[in-house]
Amino acid sequence: MTSIAALARTWIGTPYVHQASSLGAGTDCLGLLRGVWRAVYGAEPCAIPPYSMDWSEAGAREDLMQAADTWLIRKEITDAAAGDVLLFRMRAGAVAKHLGIAGEVGQTPTFIHAYSGHGVIESPLSDPWARKIAARYQFPAKV
Repeated sequence: MTSIAALARTWIGTPYVHQASSLGAGTDCLGLLRGVWRAVYGAEPCAIPPYSMDWSEAGAREDLMQAADTWLIRKEITDAAAGDVLLFRMRAGAVAKHLGIAGEVGQTPTFIHAYSGHGVIESPLSDPWARKIAARYQFPAKV
C-alpha cells in the first residue's frame, strides 16, 4: 500500500478552496484528509456537514478534534511518524481548526497541508508550527 504521506504529497499544488476535497481542483485542510481517507479506505465514514472557517470558535467547541477522536487513533504528540494527522491550535486557548499530515520526521520534519493563499504545500514543521500541535493521530489499520 502507498504510504499516507506519499498519498498526501500527490495533492501538492491543489488550490485552496474552502470546503472542497477534489485532487487538483481544490481543497482545504479537512478536504486533504478526506481525499487521503478515500484513497486508502474508499467511501468516507460519514457526511461532512457545512462548516465555517472559524471551526466553532464562537462556541469553543472542539468539532475537528471530536471528529478525529471518532475516526482516527490518538497518539502521544511526541510519538512522531510519517503519515500522522496533526491538529493545530492557531493560537493559545483557541479550538483546533487546522490539520496536516506528517511528511518527514526526525531532524527536518515536514507536514503536508492546505493553506489559504497557498493551496496544498509541504512545509517545515518548524518550532512555531510544532508548538501549535494540539493532537497527533494515526490512520486506523485497513480492514
